[in-house]
Order: sequence, then C-alpha cells, then structure tokens
Amino acid sequence: MRMRSSAGGRDLREFSFEEEAPGQEVRAVERGTLLATLASKLPPGAISFSSKLKSVAGQGPDGTLLELQDGRQILSKVVVGCDGVNSPIARWMGFSEPRFVGHMAFRGLADYAGGQPFESKVNYIYGRGVRAGFVPVSPTKVYWFICFNSATPGPKTTDAAELKREALGLVRGWPDDLVAVMRSTPDDAVVKTPLVDRWLWPGLAPPASRGGVVLVGDAWHPMTPNLGQGACCALEDAVVLARHLAPAVLSGGGDVGEALRGYESERWGRVFPLTARAGLVGALVQWGNPVVCAVRDGVVIPRLVRLGPFLEHTNFECGLLDPAPPSA
Repeated sequence: MRMRSSAGGRDLREFSFEEEAPGQEVRAVERGTLLATLASKLPPGAISFSSKLKSVAGQGPDGTLLELQDGRQILSKVVVGCDGVNSPIARWMGFSEPRFVGHMAFRGLADYAGGQPFESKVNYIYGRGVRAGFVPVSPTKVYWFICFNSATPGPKTTDAAELKREALGLVRGWPDDLVAVMRSTPDDAVVKTPLVDRWLWPGLAPPASRGGVVLVGDAWHPMTPNLGQGACCALEDAVVLARHLAPAVLSGGGDVGEALRGYESERWGRVFPLTARAGLVGALVQWGNPVVCAVRDGVVIPRLVRLGPFLEHTNFECGLLDPAPPSA
C-alpha cells in the first residue's frame, strides 16, 4: 500500500500487508466478473433480466405479491430484497431513506487493452477535503475513485464526458499516475454518486424481515465505502441467510419466518458496528482544514496509523454452506 499527499505526490508512507498485517491481503474484483461468476452457478433461465421491482403490492397467507415496472406481478413465498440503497422493499418495510453523509464519489474503471502497467498495490492520495485512490483489478483493468466534500448531492449529471471532465478537475495538479488512469477510462465507465448510510440503532430500526420478506446488503444496511466492506458484507449476508433459510425451505414444513429472524439476529452484531465505523472513518479522512491536514500528513499517517488494527474488521468468518443436495 502506498499513501501520498496531493501536494507534489510526496510519499507519506509505503508498506506491505505482510509487514503490517500478516495474513491480510487485498483482493480487487471487477463487479461484472463477480456477478457473471455467481450467475453461472444458477440453472439456465433462473434469472429474469430487466425486471425491475416497482413496489410490494401486498402480503397474505399465500405469499408476497410483487409488482414489476413492466406491469407483471409475481406471487412469492420468500422474497430476498437485495435491491440496493433505494430499495422499494426497504421502504415498504418502514425503513428510513439512506442519509447523505456530506461526501460525493466519482468511480471509474480504466481499460488498458495492451495490459495495465501498475503493480498489484493500493494507492491512496490525500488532499484537503478530497482524496483519491486506484488499484489494479485485472491484467487490463484499473479501478479508481475520488471522494470529495459536498454540502448537497447537487443536480444529477447524465453527460458522460462532462462527468469525466468534472472528476479530472478535482485532481488537477495531482500525481501523474492517477491522472493517467483516469484519462485511460472510457467516458461511459465513470459514475458519480452521493455517499449515504443508514445506522441501524438497536431497538429503533424496523426488523429486517416481515413474513416471508427479508433484506440483504445495501437494501438493509447501506454503508459508506471507507472500509471497503459494502459488497463483502452483502456476500456475508447471503451466506448466513442461506444457512438459516435452507433447512426451512428444503424440509417443506420449516418455519421460514423463524429462519429469517435467526438470520437478522446473527447479522445485527456485524452490520451495525461496520456501518458506524465506516461513517466515522469517512468523517476523519475527509478533513478540509489545512492545519489538520498538515498534522494528518506529517504525523498521523506516517507515524501513528497501523494497518493491523485498522483491518481488524476483515478478520470475520461467516461460515460455510453445505453442498446442495443432488437434484432428483
């Protein structure tokens, strides 16, 4: 990992994971590759694409009625709501809208058809109220991000070229390798999003399940990306949910509601601290005061930050799934 200042690209600190946190590593995976891999394990026809959910039309003894945006309706005995931060299922279940945390993010995926030139290393660059980073995700792709302070999310921009120009404007004069990665990114591979979260206060947040409906991932616990754990946490949710739900479904007479409540009970102690910690880390690293930034760059990062304690939250075992029984 390499940490630098935006002022001339001065190195603040560089270290290996093996030195600071033995056994730890960074695995950067392109989202499209991950989704394709997961989808390949499902039976043909199991996924219906372009079937966006409009609303939960009702719930009764026969199941939950879902209304899709194309007008179709589906009656389902079990509904797993993993439909993101703007989940209509979470809204139906009484959850508040995710909270804007005062930061915006640009994200992009650079494409080097002839092979990307970077080592397998995480690069962070810190400025005043702005930070950026990039990391290779494959022999030809490099992921990058910029996070910056903003009082409001502002108007949504749909012009791809304008988004890229705006992102480059935020890091004018920053290290050349970051700018080169951004310039190697197709315009349509750049996105700009507000950063949001939802803190699930014990005793105040609604249950994560209602009848045969349950929430997973960002639909339940959206968190800021400051710990790099959002998608990881959703995958943990999936494993734990499957472990609780499978016996109830496969037995034919199990209590699905009890299984969903067991999933929520097991996951609560994991997702609440992660969401809170991610928000607090974001508030700290987005400092804009020049004096505070000078202390961060001169003292905190070079002398005080230790990778092992910072990555302690990744030392989590969500358990394994039993192999699926062979089909008849």
